[in-house]
Amino acid sequence: MFIGHFAAGFAAKTVAPRASLGTYVGAAVFLDVLWPVFVLLGIETFRIDPGNTAWTPFDFISYPWSHSLAMAILWSAVFGGAHFAIRKDAATAKVLAAVVFSHWVLDWVTHRPDLQLMPGLATRTGLGLWNFVHGTVAVEGALFAGAVWMYARGSQPLDKTGTYAWAAMVFVLAALYVSTAGPPPKVGQETLVAVMGLLLGAVFIPWAASVDRHRVTT
Repeated sequence: MFIGHFAAGFAAKTVAPRASLGTYVGAAVFLDVLWPVFVLLGIETFRIDPGNTAWTPFDFISYPWSHSLAMAILWSAVFGGAHFAIRKDAATAKVLAAVVFSHWVLDWVTHRPDLQLMPGLATRTGLGLWNFVHGTVAVEGALFAGAVWMYARGSQPLDKTGTYAWAAMVFVLAALYVSTAGPPPKVGQETLVAVMGLLLGAVFIPWAASVDRHRVTT
């Protein structure tokens, strides 16, 4: 899931508005920031396999340290605990931890059975929504549209940047999502895919933080 993760961050901001939208987006994509790092370090592996599912060409061979159930719980606690240590805001820290964990739940819905329960355990799970293009688009599109509406309704721009930076981010995310329906990366470009994954986090987390600085929660 891609824009569905951003949707979780947008929606959570309206529930516990004391943290920045950038922090919530960071929580939502945290597992996908860890994943390319682990891939580049050789700790986790995947391959480009066109036709692996109807939606994505990625075959996630081994990624238990970033995306297993047990590690998702651990990373949720780490992220929420770090926020609490810095901000001393237990309520917001709990919401952030839930957003991190929502990543695993959303992936469990979309992925074919490739999510391990914990490192070293062979059992894999996943409902496989990615095998159905129309279902994938309907679910993710509805989540994203609903969360965009929630954040837009629950905040007001302080200036033109608050209006246009937010609109631009929504547009770019939607455009990137649509682009995933195009030709897949070439076989053998796994390193490039991992680097691009890192860049997405490097771009959208500070972008979301900037948007939030120019909007006020109502």
